Amino acid sequence: MIGSCNKMKKKLRPVMFAGTGSDVGKSIIATAFCRIFRQDGYHPAPFKAQNMALNSYATPEGLEIGRAQAVQAEAAGIECHTDMNPILLKPSSDKVCQVVLNGRPYGNQDAYQYFKTDGRDKFRNAVNEAFDRLVAGYNPIVMEGAGSISEINLRDTDLVNMPMAIHAGAGVILVADIDRGGVFASVYGSVMLLPEGERKYIKGILINKFRGDIRLFESGIKMLEDICGVPVIGVVPYYKDIYIEEEDSVMLQTKNLQATQGKVNIAVVLLRHLSNFTDFNILEHDPRVHLFYTNNTDEIKKADIILIPGSKNTISDLYELRKNGVAQSIVQAYKDGATVVGICGGYQIMGQEVCDPLHMEGNIDRLPGLGLLPVSTGICGEKVTRQVTFSFLDNSSPCKGYEIHMGVTKPVEGEELLPVNKLEDGADDGYILNEKCFGTYIHGILDNQPVIDYILKPYAGKLNKTTFDYRQFKEEQYDKLADYVRRYVNMDLVYEIIAPPVSSPRGETAGEGNQIPPLTEGDRGRCT
Repeated sequence: MIGSCNKMKKKLRPVMFAGTGSDVGKSIIATAFCRIFRQDGYHPAPFKAQNMALNSYATPEGLEIGRAQAVQAEAAGIECHTDMNPILLKPSSDKVCQVVLNGRPYGNQDAYQYFKTDGRDKFRNAVNEAFDRLVAGYNPIVMEGAGSISEINLRDTDLVNMPMAIHAGAGVILVADIDRGGVFASVYGSVMLLPEGERKYIKGILINKFRGDIRLFESGIKMLEDICGVPVIGVVPYYKDIYIEEEDSVMLQTKNLQATQGKVNIAVVLLRHLSNFTDFNILEHDPRVHLFYTNNTDEIKKADIILIPGSKNTISDLYELRKNGVAQSIVQAYKDGATVVGICGGYQIMGQEVCDPLHMEGNIDRLPGLGLLPVSTGICGEKVTRQVTFSFLDNSSPCKGYEIHMGVTKPVEGEELLPVNKLEDGADDGYILNEKCFGTYIHGILDNQPVIDYILKPYAGKLNKTTFDYRQFKEEQYDKLADYVRRYVNMDLVYEIIAPPVSSPRGETAGEGNQIPPLTEGDRGRCT
């Protein structure tokens, strides 16, 4: 519901942060503006028509969206919804993705199937309808593109970049990563490869990840504006001291530092199809903990706690763990006194076996697990996605998390059920063998203080720090990010770009294919 303060605010156009390529920082910039607009008294909401990520999240309705849009919604101070990310592509191999449409599995498709023009209208209508519902209740919509806006070979099937901007009547700000080099070519080429009818929607350029003295790039700003005919709204420097949940796992291998002295060393097993790595973000920032990602057998043996994360392809990752010796090192580390905890796919991996009779994940019918827990998993066709409230073991404090999994895990014959969690609806979750060995299906379980305290308790001798409030930490980071981006962006120009549209004789508004008028020459002043 739109707050009373927002009722006094004028209705702004949507703004889209599109990119010259992948990993230029669109998601973080969009997150910053969700918080900025909220700080300025608006009621913003994020939107990305199509997202490809293994890091997903369950909405309050029990549906699935990309984690980036859930983070952006949190920055905007609202609950996430599938309308914010109507299509989610979850890769299960190099060529095949599970297509999640409006929060529910639609089926597995290879790239050729998904991008073919036949049947494309179903997806296009879905993303347009989701946007139209969203724009009716929020102001403004902070849109995010995907990859490059100028993939000309995919123009006819594009759902997320310029066709979406045109449908929304959005002002498009092109984000470029100067740190990777070639910023002039990438910006100019991205703009000039667009058809003239699409080019006029590009209203600003944002240079991201700048290193060095910005004064040295002032001539570069003028050059970009001259050759592109579009104003540069800001140059945002690279930062290291602001922590926002990442969407992609590409940087996890840089966090594979070896065990250190004076802290609890926690190793997250680096799976090939690792998903929902944000389960461990709280531990990355906990001053009592040294967390690292690794698939090195020697490093795993040095860890106090080993966390086996979720996986988009449990069978494949389990096979790889057995093949590369990591499975044996985890088992040996447990025998030597380490704690082992599995979440979702990691829980399945810890059991006696994982069975896939329907071949949902490949051609292997059955694969032995690590044998740490007396449970068996069957991969099934029905996907569970829901937010949950639960109690952890005998702790009475309510905890929160979410489930996203395809599989049912039960004790093997002759073993009693020893659940980790009791859900609010009375259902049981997970299995605990002892204080140093348990598994659960609940993502986000580590965001709850009783759980963190429990797994760190056996290592109390190493601890000399107080507890860590992760929710407060995240709020502080969103505010720091917003303040940082404000410092380097011409917000007056941004608000001019998304100023309310001039009513047409037909009364068209944003969301109805409204043509956004171009800025005048006088509007193209450089950012100061």
